[in-house]
Amino acid sequence: MVMQVGSMESELKTLNSKDLKANGISKSNIGDGEGEGDDRPLLKSSDSTSTTTTTSDTIEDMEKKYAAFVCRDAYGTMGRGDLPAKEKLLLGFALVTLLPIRVVLAMTILVFYYAICRVCTLFSSPNRDDEQEDYAHMGGWRRAVIVRCGRALSRSMLFIFGFYWIPESHIPDHHDADGNGSSFTHTKNGDKTQPEVGRPGVVISNHVSYLDILYHMSSVFPSFVAKRSVSKLPFVGLISKCLGCVYVQRESKSSDFKGVSAIVTERIREAHQNESAPVMMLFPEGTTTNGEYLLPFKTGGFLAKAPVLPVILRYHYKRFSPAWDSISGVRHVIFLLCQFVNYVEVIRLPVYYPSQQEKDDPKLYANNVRRLMATEGNLILADIGLAEKRIYHAALNGNNSLPSVLHQKDD
Repeated sequence: MVMQVGSMESELKTLNSKDLKANGISKSNIGDGEGEGDDRPLLKSSDSTSTTTTTSDTIEDMEKKYAAFVCRDAYGTMGRGDLPAKEKLLLGFALVTLLPIRVVLAMTILVFYYAICRVCTLFSSPNRDDEQEDYAHMGGWRRAVIVRCGRALSRSMLFIFGFYWIPESHIPDHHDADGNGSSFTHTKNGDKTQPEVGRPGVVISNHVSYLDILYHMSSVFPSFVAKRSVSKLPFVGLISKCLGCVYVQRESKSSDFKGVSAIVTERIREAHQNESAPVMMLFPEGTTTNGEYLLPFKTGGFLAKAPVLPVILRYHYKRFSPAWDSISGVRHVIFLLCQFVNYVEVIRLPVYYPSQQEKDDPKLYANNVRRLMATEGNLILADIGLAEKRIYHAALNGNNSLPSVLHQKDD
């Protein structure tokens, strides 16, 4: 249902300027993608006279430096590892049997849900505000049908993809120091006050794969942040409007990003105060990892000063990892659909109500939630981000001209 929506959630803010300057890159050089080519050799220099090189490191050094993006499954980096004979036989069999069946079923669900959204939005005008357009604030039976069918069909899509069982665990509310993870707010001297009322305005999740979106759709059916081009895609465009997606133009000026950030903040506050408003869903890391690490959080989801619901997704695997780290999109989808069974575990943390100090400092708020998620999800904190991911992908693809690689688009 949302294959094309898989990269739609992360770009509320631009890359950290300090990280860019450290690599000698200006913001104007940053493109739309992550430099994930599929036709170039791993770590092979393409220009020996280039002044900016990333392949001087050994493969081992690269994997240590960019460990959060390293693929560790049987298929290897970029899905080009040497497979044993048994795995080749399984893959070949799945390519001619399981893959076409799953593709047909997935497309059937996509078209069916599109038809539901089309019927429910007939004779209804979308909400238009600040160049945004959505049907998320539509009420009555139409909204109920869109949400319930969307949740059920998203779960059906995951079932088709091999996620037959999705175990969920709920962490008890036992964090009561300094406001970290507690349903109670705290005074400056540390005394507990009565718990705040109102539901969380935003779901905060780690980002591992485009499949994350399908799970969250099946769970709470939230609104996401999407590229503006998503709204024009066949089938997916209307579905994204029914989700209430906030659209952003990645190539826009910084002032436009501030405008989008203000819209998201307003949506979060509305969801916190109004039970009928759609909850926002954000991936504050800004890009995907291999699932073992947690990158620094951007502060866009914490500016509203509203409580958040932290959710951790852990993908387990024996052969092929569902994590979208260093492999191209098409190759990843094919390998995923050829795997007979896929596994994801969900860890739900208590609603996190910020202290007054955290409300006054969104960066502190984001960092505290991040540390809590890392502790409860057994994740490793990493100090790298999208800029380093592009550098790593550029090295894997044999492209040593870093600025040109970061300027590439990958729609």
